[in-house]
Amino acid sequence: MLIFHTESYLMNYLLKLTNFISKTFAIWVVVAAFIAAQFPETFKMFVPWIPYLLGIVMLGMGLTLTFKDFAEITKNPKAVIIGVIAQFVVMPSVAFILAKLFNLPPDLAIGVILVGSAPGGTSSNVMTYLAKGNTALSVACTTVSTLLAPLLTPAVFYLFASQWLEIDATGMLISVLQMVLLPIFVGVVIRSIFKQKIAQFSQTMPLISVIAIMLIVTAVVAVSKDRIIESGLLIFMIVVLHNGLGYLIGYIVSRLLKLPVYDSKAIAIEVGMQNSGLGAALAALHFKANPLIAVPSAVFSFWHNISGPILAMFFASMKDEKSSSEN
Repeated sequence: MLIFHTESYLMNYLLKLTNFISKTFAIWVVVAAFIAAQFPETFKMFVPWIPYLLGIVMLGMGLTLTFKDFAEITKNPKAVIIGVIAQFVVMPSVAFILAKLFNLPPDLAIGVILVGSAPGGTSSNVMTYLAKGNTALSVACTTVSTLLAPLLTPAVFYLFASQWLEIDATGMLISVLQMVLLPIFVGVVIRSIFKQKIAQFSQTMPLISVIAIMLIVTAVVAVSKDRIIESGLLIFMIVVLHNGLGYLIGYIVSRLLKLPVYDSKAIAIEVGMQNSGLGAALAALHFKANPLIAVPSAVFSFWHNISGPILAMFFASMKDEKSSSEN
């Protein structure tokens, strides 16, 4: 009985800690980046671990997935298709336009396009919930875009970035399979075998994911400190524009295609929030000689966790009708 109460208390504590850390994620990313900038040599040790850290994040996503999460795909296929297509068209296109418009240096242009070519970030699901949008649709879009990422991320990235640098699209495909699809598959299998035991544990996975993303950011900052200081304001401005235009265009496209506000909120957030950890991991693996390429992903990781709650608060105040799939 004592052991049961101890385990229950520990789990409740972990859930509260997870909730707190998730809500204040942006602050911890900034703190981690600041510490890494002060002690870069200490945090460079995490650079080789970036792919494995991303694998932990993706394993966590797999542990939270059930077959019910795929039901929205058949219930609301139009919205899912719009969301996924917008994800892989809007963000890389906006990144390319910004790179040309601001005449960005090659390393920075490639980095912005790389994060733009990533699938939707898992934090978009939480933001959609806070925005009173279609959370089931958000989960479906994140899941489908992530599962398609091994094919679409290298292809889209090659299409938009190959003019600046030689791109090994096949190598990137293999990397995304290893870092994204394999951990998700393992997570889903573990969840299906252990069910209830894992269901409770999986609620604490956001805490582990936040720690993993923080370590990825520290590694990127540690190897790029001087270049960040040189072009920090420019990078930040581009990331803010990229993220904001993603939200705006995602919402406008959804409404033009006759989706209800309830669904359009989900797609806007889904399009604007990227899996920036994947961008940083791919940059660290494939562009080691150009550490600045990983920086837009690191900055995006921080910024979209500030802009997301702000947009969610605005969306939550809007009156809307629910989609037909929810009626």
